[in-house]
Amino acid sequence: VQVASFTGLVRDFAVAQGALAMLRGVRSVTDFDFESQLAGMNRALAPDVETVFLTPDSRYQHISSTLVREIATLNGDVAQFVAPTVYARLMQKLQELP
Repeated sequence: VQVASFTGLVRDFAVAQGALAMLRGVRSVTDFDFESQLAGMNRALAPDVETVFLTPDSRYQHISSTLVREIATLNGDVAQFVAPTVYARLMQKLQELP
């Protein structure tokens, strides 16, 4: 497994990397609907690259970055929802806000 950043079409990146599959995370029906549309387009553009969907443990399905940011902005404790390094960076960003 490799994690890498890129710009442009995911199809171009996957093909350039020689990827056989892409992992995509889905938390909800809304995520699945959007991701399945992307998977269909990616299949049409790069038929040799499979898309695999992963779902989180039910304890984490309700967590979204938008909700975490909103709770943190309103001085709520979000430490239980993110990794320690993410929490530290989020707290730093909030302190930088005017």
